[in-house]
Amino acid sequence: MPDSGPQRVLAASNFVYTVGSGLYLTAGVLYFTEAVHLPAGQVGTGLGIAGCAALVLGVAVGHLADRYGARGVYAVTLVVQALATAGFVLVDSFWPFVVVVAVAAGAKAAGKAAHSPLVRRYGGDRPQEFRAYLRAVTNVGISLGALGAGWVVQAGTLTAYQLMAIGNAIAFVVSAAFLVSLPPVAPLPAAGGPRWIALRDRPYLLLTVLDGIMAIQFKVLTVAIPLWLVGATTAPRWLISGTMLTGTVMVVAFQVRAGRDIDSPEAGGNAYRRAGVAFLIACSLISLSAGIPAWAAATLLLLAVVIHTVGELWHAAAGFEVSFALAPEHATGQYLGVFGLGAGLADALGPSLLIALCITWGRPGWYVVGAMFALTGLAAPLAVRWAQHHHQHARQTQPDSLGKAQVA
Repeated sequence: MPDSGPQRVLAASNFVYTVGSGLYLTAGVLYFTEAVHLPAGQVGTGLGIAGCAALVLGVAVGHLADRYGARGVYAVTLVVQALATAGFVLVDSFWPFVVVVAVAAGAKAAGKAAHSPLVRRYGGDRPQEFRAYLRAVTNVGISLGALGAGWVVQAGTLTAYQLMAIGNAIAFVVSAAFLVSLPPVAPLPAAGGPRWIALRDRPYLLLTVLDGIMAIQFKVLTVAIPLWLVGATTAPRWLISGTMLTGTVMVVAFQVRAGRDIDSPEAGGNAYRRAGVAFLIACSLISLSAGIPAWAAATLLLLAVVIHTVGELWHAAAGFEVSFALAPEHATGQYLGVFGLGAGLADALGPSLLIALCITWGRPGWYVVGAMFALTGLAAPLAVRWAQHHHQHARQTQPDSLGKAQVA
């Protein structure tokens, strides 16, 4: 457990939130297709619209958290998410579905940006390490939520699915209630110059793009491997759960440890490079699992998942380091909101890209995807050096800007 009271409050809030998220991540789509009886195509379209809507909110709400206090803004996003999730029980057609999932997705994206200043303020000397701890807590919470969702899916009734939605909403409200005992974060005065500085920081935007490309790797375990295992290999289908469990346990056990040695932007850039190599190796092993006996395919897939998850640990730790270290303290929410755009685009575009390359094209597509990750990792250290140079220059000129602002 974290040492300080505020860290424990944030960890508890995060745990309750992710238990609720685990319910929805596991059975949310099935709620709309099986209980509400929306066509799968409409559900996919609505989720895509919601994802696009969410992209524009992270930066704006992050800026509000910087200017008006992160605790209150973050709590508001949780309450809005709870109301939208409770609204799932009222959905009976396509457009109400689009409205509630768009509001829920927008509040979720906004909450991530508003949450970042809290992590920086109460994360101690190494907020990146505390962020890694929260990711481990997230995986525990989602796993517990998934267990509850298993009962919902097994029951398969409208009442069970509606209870899932209400339980999800309650979890978000409880998560917000924990924040009452958290000391408020005073807004930091803005530096002189343009308001939307994160959108003008070209090196940081480049890192956002590179991290977004690499974030497609998160969809390898949840989208590409299950489809590949079922359609292209003779491995037993229950291995899908085995691969997910393997990755989750490794993240819970090793995410904090993986981040301890990544304590500078340079180390973060090198971790990106190692992650890219790990993803290339894992993708190559996955491609080789087709057309071989079941025991060999299962062995290769499990080995690939272990190597892939090692890369995931490095990638996540690298993202925590560079996103915090290269963001000015007075604009943490805005910068982390921008950084979240990369992951948002990966969520929106990653599944279709992986399906087109790895599933539709087949074995060659896995090599293309692996090479994409490796090349992105190679580019990351160069982008980090550019961002450091830009950051140092900005720090040298900031006192003058602040002085001018104070005079004005």
